[in-house]
Amino acid sequence: MVDESAERLTRVFAALADPTRRDLVARLASGDATVGELAEPYDMSLQAVSKHLKVLEEAGLVTRSKDAQRRPVHLDAEVFDLMTKWIERYRQQAEERYRRLDALLDHMADNTDHTPTRKDAS
Repeated sequence: MVDESAERLTRVFAALADPTRRDLVARLASGDATVGELAEPYDMSLQAVSKHLKVLEEAGLVTRSKDAQRRPVHLDAEVFDLMTKWIERYRQQAEERYRRLDALLDHMADNTDHTPTRKDAS
């Protein structure tokens, strides 16, 4: 059974795999916007932008609210904590592997520095 946070992480990374959705997230990082405002720079319909936003919403990256006549889209930064924790765990593991490799290479270099050469043996 896949745990809930792993499933959510899968949806987030899948949603961010699309460059348009990544751009929408980047734009929402500077503030809320309506679907119309978000659609302006793209050569696509409002419906197409709405579909991208629906994917982001299902992944938990954005929420939509009602503000009088506006329906602003809001970036939910909490999901980035989940992504950061996942990335950080594997970054730490990779760093530990590099530290062990560095130590091994240093040990090997020390041993070759102390190995007598033919000239030293005479």
